[in-house]
Amino acid sequence: MSLVFTPAPAVTVPVAGGGTYPVHRIYCVGRNYAEHAVEMGFSGREPPFFFLKPTDAVVAVPAGETGKIDYPSLTKNLHHEIELVVAIGVGGRDIRAADAVRHIWGYAVGLDMTRRDLQNDMKKQGRPWCIGKGFEQSAPIGPIVPIASTGELTTGAISLSVNGQVRQNADLKDLIWNVNETIEHLSAAWTLQPGDLIYSGTPAGVAAVVSGDVMEGRVAGLPMLRVAVR
Repeated sequence: MSLVFTPAPAVTVPVAGGGTYPVHRIYCVGRNYAEHAVEMGFSGREPPFFFLKPTDAVVAVPAGETGKIDYPSLTKNLHHEIELVVAIGVGGRDIRAADAVRHIWGYAVGLDMTRRDLQNDMKKQGRPWCIGKGFEQSAPIGPIVPIASTGELTTGAISLSVNGQVRQNADLKDLIWNVNETIEHLSAAWTLQPGDLIYSGTPAGVAAVVSGDVMEGRVAGLPMLRVAVR
């Protein structure tokens, strides 16, 4: 049976050292740093919760280059959220935290761009966040570095600056639910597949950006992610 239109090409992310990583799904963890949870009006170690982004949210930025995203429609309050991204290489369901590391293919620096005003409106109405989180170009990502090169990332600085001024600055050890625990919870709800990306949560300091701003995201041991807003 012939296709009724030509499908879009597969979404891929460059791999440090060569090759590309094909993206299957994008999972994001909400409020996974204690100070950010307080910043958003919550506290304590609540059970982890998740939302998804479409694959066309990906803006893959090669090492040493500056990615570009368009200021999205409808919003007047576009926020940056710097995150460690975990790339899954071995799928599975009901993965134990103790076994999670063998499912990790690698890591990257990512941004969860958020139309905060629209997200807040949905929260007030008790409706899904999709319009605030799941829009195109909302998941910029740098090159994926294989775990064989980095080792397991459990500590290390994570930060984001805008136009050279630091806004977010924390350590991966500050995650409320660490990566392995997150994989355990996530795989209880979905069967993880090779190609799945997990945006593991953002530290405190989220704030607005406007057209012309340049964001630089860093996680210790990974290539920097540089993204300009058009």
